[in-house]
Amino acid sequence: MLRKTSPVVTLVGLCISFISSAQGTTTAGQDSSGINPVISSVPFAAFTPDARSAALGDAGAAISPDANAMYWGAAKLAQATKNYGVSFSYTPWLRNVTEDMYFAYLSGFKKIGKNQAVGVSLMYFDHGMFQARNSFGTLLGNYYSNEFFASVAYSRKLTDKFSMGLNLKYINSNLGGGVQVMGGSALKPGTTAAGDLSAFYQTENIDEGTGAGWGYSFGLMLQNIGGKVNYGGTDSGFIPTTFKFGGAATRHIDPYNKITFTMDLNKLMIPTPPIRDASGKITSGKDPNRSSIAAMFSSFSDAPGGASEELREFMISAGAEYWYNEVFAVRAGYFNEARTKGNRKYFTVGFGARIQQRYGIDFAYLMPQTQGSPLANTFRVSLIVDMFKKAADMVIDNNESEN
Repeated sequence: MLRKTSPVVTLVGLCISFISSAQGTTTAGQDSSGINPVISSVPFAAFTPDARSAALGDAGAAISPDANAMYWGAAKLAQATKNYGVSFSYTPWLRNVTEDMYFAYLSGFKKIGKNQAVGVSLMYFDHGMFQARNSFGTLLGNYYSNEFFASVAYSRKLTDKFSMGLNLKYINSNLGGGVQVMGGSALKPGTTAAGDLSAFYQTENIDEGTGAGWGYSFGLMLQNIGGKVNYGGTDSGFIPTTFKFGGAATRHIDPYNKITFTMDLNKLMIPTPPIRDASGKITSGKDPNRSSIAAMFSSFSDAPGGASEELREFMISAGAEYWYNEVFAVRAGYFNEARTKGNRKYFTVGFGARIQQRYGIDFAYLMPQTQGSPLANTFRVSLIVDMFKKAADMVIDNNESEN
């Protein structure tokens, strides 16, 4: 296990850096190069958890439903073709930086009749062990840092092609592991409650004779709508409330071959740090000290650089997926974030396999566009189990759904 040694001031910075940036407590927003990223607390709540979407450049809002729709929009669950589904995903994280950091995601859903579905999920992010030292270099001890969120969801069809969903979650961020900081107080876990609102529409026109045709789908989600988190200090940080909109087009070539093209647009709905002068007075942009709900509505017009900077805050995910006979899939994608907003740019590839339309495995590999990226060599693996109901049970549910 790799041991990480940090002075307390560094550890405190780890816990509150997201808060300070989001609240605009620094004396400068943009630097001379125009770099002004939007930074949130608990960023793990916005990590792509599953290998399928990861291989598509982190696009997942509009692709066909499976158990991982718990993350990408619970609205999709009501339109799932399977009646039960469970998925487990594992991602070693920042392997070029450390050896003991990873996150895992477990999700599942159950259809209720033809028009409804419920789901649950758990995301766990293990930062591993670190050695904390004070400013004099004295070892304070070994500590473990971790974060998680747990969620439940409900989804319902409103028409044959349109559905909506609600996802409620509890977030716990224990970054300090109980380490004592200056003044003798311990860093406390940050906790909050949040929710996702999502909508999903899909339609297709397939020739029954040739099996050829097109299918289209669209997904919209407001993710991580919730309160701020606090680690025991006076400042609280915004969680990664995100606007997601995605579209997908599937070309059914014949009964055995199909290819899907998909793209998502994502934007954090939290304050953009303003520009301040040496005295701390805001010279451009808006004061970030506002409520989470107010921040959501103002997040499309608060950047100090105006509309052009707001447009740079949109992240683009795009990918393509080819399936042969619903048995084997290959995937590729690309993720782009503006240079001044984080500069994450990477290609992705992956594959998937299914056995008896019930058991599956997905794999994704990330290739950063720039050398030396901490994301290099990142991979994800997902295991999936899908099940159909027995015919007799489906008849009962169909009768119930009509009442």
